[in-house]
Amino acid sequence: MADARDLTVRGGERDAVVPAREWFARDVRLVARDLLGALLTRRAPDGAVTLRITEVEAYAGTADPGSHAFRGETARNRTMFGEPGHVYVYRHLGLHHCMNVVCSPPGEASAVLLRAGEVVGGADLARERRAAAGVTRSDVDLARGPARLTVALAIDRDDDGADVTDPDGDLVLRVPDRTADRAADEVATGPRVGVSGEGGRADRFPWRVWLAGDPTVSPYRAAESRRRRR
Repeated sequence: MADARDLTVRGGERDAVVPAREWFARDVRLVARDLLGALLTRRAPDGAVTLRITEVEAYAGTADPGSHAFRGETARNRTMFGEPGHVYVYRHLGLHHCMNVVCSPPGEASAVLLRAGEVVGGADLARERRAAAGVTRSDVDLARGPARLTVALAIDRDDDGADVTDPDGDLVLRVPDRTADRAADEVATGPRVGVSGEGGRADRFPWRVWLAGDPTVSPYRAAESRRRRR
């Protein structure tokens, strides 16, 4: 396994730190914004990959009709109801995995979906993983979208519940101290991708946030309308 102390990455923030668990126990929208620019490192037997988070979506648990937790706790979403600073990983439509960071105190079940990132360490390994899973046109696309992101990091349901606050863990998050000083025009906001119904309303839930102008941000797609079966 890669050395747990090896976090050297291209373009890494020297002042980036692993936040305490309490950092995540805040309003999910604030955590989402502060995760932009954070560095997420995944260590696996075949090596380590680090990405800089460029796009996320906030989901507010039982208060949010777009959230998996809106109707309460299930076996699938149980991690969302646990303590903050862990990841909730689910399989979408049986096709690919998506990863979220759990926020707010236990029981509130809010989480931030990691939608896209720039691979800044272990790019060769990320390319191998992505090529094995499908076509990779350029390094910009390595983690451009939630499914590509989990493939690049080799994340699956077995990682559900992993603790990103452990500096020596296999999945660790580091946040640059400069996030509080980020200019307003560095961050763009809009409706969440592919969310239907009330949770997809842009006027109520403009909770997708991204680094404005970053090429790794994924394209917006509205939810597909489905004809009601008679």
